[in-house]
Amino acid sequence: MPSLVGTLSYPKVLLSTRRPALQAVSLEQSPFAAAALSVSSVLSPQTWPFELSLLPESAHLVGGSVRDALLGRKADYLDLDFVVPGAAVETARAIARHYDAGFVVLDPQNQIARVVFAQATVDFAQQVGDSLESDLHRRDFTVNAIAYHPHTEQVFDPLGGCADLERRVLRMIAADNLADDPLRLLRAYRQAAQLDFTLDEPTRSTIHELAPLLGKVAAERVRGELDSLLSKPEGTPLMKLAWDDDVLCTWLPNLSAVQIRQLAAVDAAAVQLREHCPGFAKLLNGWIKEQTPPGFHRSWFKAAKLSRILSPDVAIAETELTHFKYSRAEQQAVLAILRSWPVLQAIAQGDDSARQQYQLFKTAGNSFIALVLVGLAEGVPLTVLTGLINRFMNPADPVAHPHALVTGRDLIQQLGLRPGPHIGRLLAAAEIAHAEGHITTSAEALTWLAQQTDA
Repeated sequence: MPSLVGTLSYPKVLLSTRRPALQAVSLEQSPFAAAALSVSSVLSPQTWPFELSLLPESAHLVGGSVRDALLGRKADYLDLDFVVPGAAVETARAIARHYDAGFVVLDPQNQIARVVFAQATVDFAQQVGDSLESDLHRRDFTVNAIAYHPHTEQVFDPLGGCADLERRVLRMIAADNLADDPLRLLRAYRQAAQLDFTLDEPTRSTIHELAPLLGKVAAERVRGELDSLLSKPEGTPLMKLAWDDDVLCTWLPNLSAVQIRQLAAVDAAAVQLREHCPGFAKLLNGWIKEQTPPGFHRSWFKAAKLSRILSPDVAIAETELTHFKYSRAEQQAVLAILRSWPVLQAIAQGDDSARQQYQLFKTAGNSFIALVLVGLAEGVPLTVLTGLINRFMNPADPVAHPHALVTGRDLIQQLGLRPGPHIGRLLAAAEIAHAEGHITTSAEALTWLAQQTDA
């Protein structure tokens, strides 16, 4: 790889005088120029939601957006991080005011503020230390410690991050940097999966030594990294690596090799499902009608994999989900997978009556989408699952989607029954009778229910 050493033409206040040669070049000199100079690259101000003229001359774009641009990676949603020597909050506030965009101070002590646009989030942070180089030395991995100066189109790379990008290696900057924010220990595996990079051995060894520190991190932050690893097949090998390195033992102390293998089996099942049931398989990327904030990973595919790393005991699994601060809706969706799994097992073993199938759909609800993936991964024959899928995909199917032929009011008014819990039980019995084909109309339902009450 050619040397990335050049002359900086922007303010000297950002430069460290402790290094005789600073790695800074224009993009034309960089081996990544083709990708980075693209008009669709995030390094191009044309893609930004604000004008370059509003950005201070001293500002540098840093972090993942620079890394991804140099790799030619594109994102539908822009996430830009700028470092400025001073007035970070004031800069963010001025840009937000100019465009009537959202504005929030994320960290008043460290002077970090965010501007929120419709398709972009732009963070401004006060430079840490007396130079840009000093700031970059405090980051997690070398590939995330590359800065870009948009006014001069120069790349600043004091730690060899570009060389590591070319080698596709994730390398720590310093052990103390990882210890300062222990979430970085888990983030290493998520970023390796995201970028298809390997972790160099000294980095892995250090992470293993520091792994107990992850217990000090807030549950929501740990959950975000785990969800990212669970949401895509490429995350599974890195989940195994994190487990091998004892990084997960604080938060998932009972995670076993068997469960890690189940994650790979779910990935393989998803491929099989897309091949044989493509219409249904498209539902795996969907989710219930729960608002999903940016940065959250919610899908039936992830829910299936999440159910595999929890305790099979529903009560214990609920405690585990609560510990990770999952939303109530997501907890219920995953617990429904666990509750309905024994019912699916019974069906696979031959008890495939309409009543049993009705019970399956009643217990699983929309979690049936994830349950199919779990079942296929656990060896339930595709022929068994296909029959259930066909029912689920038919909104008129009385077994998968039972609808009430009568209401509680009908029972009270037309059968003269008194209100009480028995009304609910009778309505449930009518649903099962409908699923089994004993009744098909409201009139038949009332007659059948009258017979039940007489009995």
